[in-house]
Amino acid sequence: MAVLDWESALSPKQGGDSAVLLGLLGSGISASRTPGMHMAEAAALGVPCTYRLLDTDHATGTEDLDAILSQLEAAGYDGINVTFPYKQAVIPLLHSVMESARKVGAVNTVLFRDGRRIGENTDYSGFRQSMKLGLPDVALDRVLLIGAGGAGGAVASALIDEGTGRLLIHDKDTARASGLALRFGDRAKVVTNLASAAASANGIVNATPIGMDKLPGLPLPEAMIARHHWVADIVYFPLETALLKAARAKGCRVLPGSGMALYQAVRAFELFTGLLPDPKRMWAAFEAAA
Repeated sequence: MAVLDWESALSPKQGGDSAVLLGLLGSGISASRTPGMHMAEAAALGVPCTYRLLDTDHATGTEDLDAILSQLEAAGYDGINVTFPYKQAVIPLLHSVMESARKVGAVNTVLFRDGRRIGENTDYSGFRQSMKLGLPDVALDRVLLIGAGGAGGAVASALIDEGTGRLLIHDKDTARASGLALRFGDRAKVVTNLASAAASANGIVNATPIGMDKLPGLPLPEAMIARHHWVADIVYFPLETALLKAARAKGCRVLPGSGMALYQAVRAFELFTGLLPDPKRMWAAFEAAA
């Protein structure tokens, strides 16, 4: 699905009260498969739905996030997903934040209801379900998490709740990493020596945007990846990131970002529509968008 120019993205909802107008707000999101999942599932359930890509790289007239939210409300949006780089910046602009989102310190889903903006986080459940299905029996004694931003908070909470013994958090912003580590007490610590942390870890998780089409590359030097690691990435466009390609070449078990993308969308669809979606149908739509 192509990114709309900003004027088209803000065009009013069509189809009356029964129609659902949704969007994904972010930067550099032209390859996202989220719209296809939501619209295909809505069609299967008989719900008129439009899902637009709201790429601020194409915005004109304002870069103010609060103003953008107001424009979307005025256009009749029922809700939006929020991705890089707005998952934390959006929080002060909301009227309320659900406890699960407050726990991870980030919002990736915003509902517009009766003049109120309500924030939720479905990345947590998305990543946790993806781990359960994709890497069900990996060692979790020590896990290196790279990235302590909006997605990092959700992934960190999921890893801790899955039983990680010691979470090693690395971020170029050490203060941000420290803030995240404090939430988990003795079970998490900030690491600045990336090579040492990687060598001691069972698994490595990339929760940064590095690897996206817009930000190509690896979040750590390839030489730090070893055969004993399992490696997970939250990036899913491209599906096979440079990190996963390097890890596969070394014989590592890997977890692509597609699982998290699917299951966060499953929960978001339920929040947007009040209907229970079929994950298998949404996965088929995800694959069809390749």
